[in-house]
Amino acid sequence: MTSPVLVLFHRIADPPSAVARRYVVDYALEDRVRFRNVAFAEAETAWRELGGQLTPALWDGVHLHQGAEAVVARLQAVVNLGRDA
Repeated sequence: MTSPVLVLFHRIADPPSAVARRYVVDYALEDRVRFRNVAFAEAETAWRELGGQLTPALWDGVHLHQGAEAVVARLQAVVNLGRDA
């Protein structure tokens, strides 16, 4: 069974986004998290359609978790509990 992919909306030059990207790399979640830079129109449109207002933001298929603290907390659930939903 393949785990669903989480989507991380981020901005390259944004320090909170760097915190979220670093967490993904540090915990080897690259195969579970798709990075989408909102500097690109297609990614920004998708983020806005989900209610995006703050980066980083993590879409888990149900909720958009916004801000570094919320994103890292959601990623911790994936790491610690293996929960994707």
